[in-house]
Amino acid sequence: MELRKESELLLAENLLQIKAIKLEVTNPFTWASGIKSPIYCDNRLTLSYPKLRTYIRQQLVEMINDKYGSVDVIAGVATGAIAQGALVAQDLGLPFVYIRSAEKKHGLTNKIEGRVESGQSVVVVEDLISTGGSSLNAVSALRDAGCNVKGMVAIFTYNLKVAEDNFKKAKCDLSTLTNYNILVEKAIEQKYIKDTDIETLIKWRENPQKWGK
Repeated sequence: MELRKESELLLAENLLQIKAIKLEVTNPFTWASGIKSPIYCDNRLTLSYPKLRTYIRQQLVEMINDKYGSVDVIAGVATGAIAQGALVAQDLGLPFVYIRSAEKKHGLTNKIEGRVESGQSVVVVEDLISTGGSSLNAVSALRDAGCNVKGMVAIFTYNLKVAEDNFKKAKCDLSTLTNYNILVEKAIEQKYIKDTDIETLIKWRENPQKWGK
């Protein structure tokens, strides 16, 4: 448990250092779900830093091996987790597919890109979890194709209760490398955020659906 916490803090520190975390209290971000947030995590930036990219890949691989054991396919959620998922699949020597947010409107109209077969076990890789809606949409697509989704691994979660409820309802296990609470802890420690911002982040976390309205 102690090693897990150290890893969570280390990754949070790295995300802060490369400015993958953006804080905009006066001009908040709007998510696809409509939720307004003073903080945004852009894990795509990690792909531009080879050492950090390797560390994340290794941690995801270790998490998959420890939690899910043998698996047939690794799936990435488009678009943010396509690269991360492919790196993990390459390391594990497994087939890789990715899942679109919606079916293509032309060609083969695929939602799952790549080949999966009914009965195969799959672990889904995601870059971050907000409400869980788009992530679980990918899980549903795989289940509709007859796959056994063992669970999902992600780099970061905002720790929202709505996401926890959504994953519980979907009966999908979720494991993440770091999270909102750890990130704020590290941001305060490194003085990445001002004291006046701390209260804002706490209030947002208490009720993100109503914050900023």
